[in-house]
Amino acid sequence: MTRHIEIRKNTYLDSVSLMSMSTRANAVDGVSQALLGMATPMNKEVLLNVGVQDAAIDEARPSDLMIVIDASDDTIAAAIEAVDDILARKDKGTAGAAEVRYRTLDGAFAEVPDSDLVLISVNGAFAAREARKALNAGKHVMIFSDNVSVEDELALKTLAHDKGLLVMGPDCGTAIINGTGLAFANAVRRGSIGIVGASGTGSQELSVRIHDFGGGVSQLIGTGGRDLSTEIGGISMIDGIAALDADPETAVIVVVSKPPAEEVADKVLAAAGAASKPVVVTFLGSTRTESGYENVTLVSGTKPTAIAAVVASGIDESALDTHPLNLPLIAEVRAKLAPEQAYVRGLFCGGTLCDEAMFAALATSDDVYSNIQKDPARVIGARDVSRAHTFLDMGDDDFTNGRPHPMIDPTLRLQRLVQEADDPTVGVIAMDFILGFGSHEDPVGVTIPAIQEAKAKAAARGQHLEVLGYVLGTDLDSPAIADQIAKLEAAGVTIASSSTNLGLLAREFVAKGDNR
Repeated sequence: MTRHIEIRKNTYLDSVSLMSMSTRANAVDGVSQALLGMATPMNKEVLLNVGVQDAAIDEARPSDLMIVIDASDDTIAAAIEAVDDILARKDKGTAGAAEVRYRTLDGAFAEVPDSDLVLISVNGAFAAREARKALNAGKHVMIFSDNVSVEDELALKTLAHDKGLLVMGPDCGTAIINGTGLAFANAVRRGSIGIVGASGTGSQELSVRIHDFGGGVSQLIGTGGRDLSTEIGGISMIDGIAALDADPETAVIVVVSKPPAEEVADKVLAAAGAASKPVVVTFLGSTRTESGYENVTLVSGTKPTAIAAVVASGIDESALDTHPLNLPLIAEVRAKLAPEQAYVRGLFCGGTLCDEAMFAALATSDDVYSNIQKDPARVIGARDVSRAHTFLDMGDDDFTNGRPHPMIDPTLRLQRLVQEADDPTVGVIAMDFILGFGSHEDPVGVTIPAIQEAKAKAAARGQHLEVLGYVLGTDLDSPAIADQIAKLEAAGVTIASSSTNLGLLAREFVAKGDNR
């Protein structure tokens, strides 16, 4: 095995590009590991943690690009050339693509003065500075970057509010503006339902469920996950509601968030109540049942929220296929599991999808662990062994520091899937597969070998392992959702029709019943 280390001075690549390129680099024949990243202190520490240490890396500056390639001795030269091609954008996926690059925002603004939105994907240490430039130039901002301080976020959102602009983010993973998907997004039909979400995959889930139920999306405005915290106070959420209320193409507004601070929830509901349009709100994990406002409907769960939204938009509920739970299937799976197989392990790319499954389990059990659990006594880390019911958001910072998001590179999740199959108390492994712009080109195909290995491990000790999958996507996505579902079913995976149903089915498959 040969290791190639290269430092390219003053060569900046944004995090979205690096994540995609890293995935393609690791797929090169002969490459056992390829690591591409800017030479930030965090990325250097990640390399050190995986045993990569070199004087050139120590001396590199944050503006330098680090390239580490491990390959077999006889393929290292070809691997280096292939990775060079990827970095030069010469691979087939981008060959011939026309692209204009600007070295500074000022240069871009001078060349394209009518632009009104800037997507920022730079190292978090510089994101606030660039966002401030864009706001002062009168542009709306979407900040994909994470590691932006709370203080900077508050200052940027206050500035944007005062200027009548929107800040989506930081750590904003999805948006659909005037029909164009930004960062991670799905292909959905245009329509009259506007979404504002402090939850990336929660917003994606709502958009695809609305599409599935025959509705369409006018705009999808992300806010970043911290927006409804006490420190930020829901500034972007409230401004987003106002923007959708003023949008002539939006007839119904949908609000989605992970559990907000209670006082911020009050402010958001008041803003929704002041809107002139019907508003459907879901605060995942919240126990609230009444909004206190005539035009605001509080709903629990993403699927019921999507149903309420399309009905409010004028679609006849009686004509909908709402995909009710398959009760005979629950009894069938329970009968296959041994008495000791009492637990669910959830391995998720989407944080909100993880949350929804975890909250379903928490409704009937206290023995629920997660890296995003609110109960400190039930929190486990990325390197901890799972216990009881465990739901892991593998897109959380604990798992992604220095690595691509699992929606792009699922390597860590595949390893964890096989690892979980070693535990004889596990009855169900629940997984999401997220399609759309920015995601892996075949998330199901790359996972099937690990699914087969996990099932074989259980079968070797005389157990059935139930793998439950949910594909978040539409018929307009590439690959199409039907093709991905067909691959899963051929591998013996049970399919849930929504994030909501995934959580409920996983919980009920291992619930104690008369036949257990």
